[in-house]
Amino acid sequence: MYAENNTSGTGDSETAINTRELLEGQLTAMYNYMKGDLQTYWYQLTTLAEARADNAYGGNMAETKVVSVESNHIDSDNEFASNLWNYSMNAVDYANQVICNIDLVKENDPSLTDKEYQEWLSEALCWRAYIWMNMMQLFGEIPMLTEIPPAINAGNVEEVYPLYFPARVSKQTVGEQIVKDIEEYACKYAPDMDASNKFRITKGFAYGLMARFYSMREFRDWSKVVSACEAVEGMGYSLCDKYGDLWAYTTGDTGMAAMNTRESIFEVQWTSQTSGSWMWMMFHRNAYVPGDSFSWAKWCTPSRNLTKAYDAEGDTERKNASVVYDECGWSYHYPSDEYAFMHKFPTNVTPVYLMRLAEIRLLHAEALANTDDPGGAADIVDEIRGRAGIGKLTAAQRASADLMREAVLHERRLELAMEGFRWFDLMRYGDDYSKLFEICDGVNIKGSASYDSYFQTRRAMNDNRVLMPVPTSVLEDNTNIEQNLGY
Repeated sequence: MYAENNTSGTGDSETAINTRELLEGQLTAMYNYMKGDLQTYWYQLTTLAEARADNAYGGNMAETKVVSVESNHIDSDNEFASNLWNYSMNAVDYANQVICNIDLVKENDPSLTDKEYQEWLSEALCWRAYIWMNMMQLFGEIPMLTEIPPAINAGNVEEVYPLYFPARVSKQTVGEQIVKDIEEYACKYAPDMDASNKFRITKGFAYGLMARFYSMREFRDWSKVVSACEAVEGMGYSLCDKYGDLWAYTTGDTGMAAMNTRESIFEVQWTSQTSGSWMWMMFHRNAYVPGDSFSWAKWCTPSRNLTKAYDAEGDTERKNASVVYDECGWSYHYPSDEYAFMHKFPTNVTPVYLMRLAEIRLLHAEALANTDDPGGAADIVDEIRGRAGIGKLTAAQRASADLMREAVLHERRLELAMEGFRWFDLMRYGDDYSKLFEICDGVNIKGSASYDSYFQTRRAMNDNRVLMPVPTSVLEDNTNIEQNLGY
């Protein structure tokens, strides 16, 4: 069986997860965590990815932690570092509760079918890999937990203690595990796409993860990106007719936000206004209760540089879905009577899109542009631009791999703004971090393409400031982990 080398930390037989019912409860808990406490992870990851780059100002100038993100002064005591680390580790634990116990259930409870075994394990493996991939991009080398530690006692302390306080391992080691877990297993056995339930990890998400994985500089293989994207594209997903359909919502007492659109591959859902998300609170208003929690300045304020990029293309469709103007009681970045807000969480039941087809299509285009097929890349980009109602790329762009790489990066910016991709797209671009430095430092340099006088003065980027610092609390608790260079 797949997980036979993992160990369960459930202890004695009375508390062991050894039945199908108990295992299903662990799988449900994994998904519930995504729409519960992990909301803090979502809104901080989004703010980090947009405000460290050129898409957004930090937002609330009264909050040091947000100011530090925008100005590139994140330190190991910053809440962004601790939350993005600790919530990641908790998320991995939820996955491991399924991964490490499923073989025991299979041995003890014949009601667990082979299909359930394969699908549930695949879902947990994909979730763990998704978190690991994000965590590597944020922090570099990470602890790779694949076991649930048993209780420590006098007889096992030397063996078990390192499981509670693990050292970091190389990215190559994590990458090998991801290939085993996702490419060799989950891509085969994850559930098929269910058009009625996009809040479930499926083969589309598994293949999409592999496309992202092989686009990362450390694991780069553009031919495998193309293959993985083609697999996703053949699974029945399609673009929504209008870009704004992804964030549409109905009004009234029974109002509901769009869910399970044909473009969505995996989304975190809330289905009731009474128990919906709180993420909207960080960015603007809840359309269903507009006056709620609107007395303090919001995060991730769209930059003028971003809105100018939309305006230069005549791209009103995507601009209007990404940015909204409203009156408020503060004026940190805009006049209070016409303040810009991030608009991709307009209600408390708007889903978080962890993967959608347009992102995968543009990743496919990126791979083609990097494998001497700029024309093929342009065809995909033109498809995305056509949905937005703007013109096609030029003949010069279609004929040049260099120009197409730039065009794809630009298109991803317009298409995926405020969804937590911009920083990671810049990290991935090319063979070094020169594009990342150019954009991030350029917001303060007059005449640069990313210049925006409303950005704070930033500490200059360098190789040691790309990664986040390991949180102070982690270093204090775990002497097996050392701080990243530069902190």
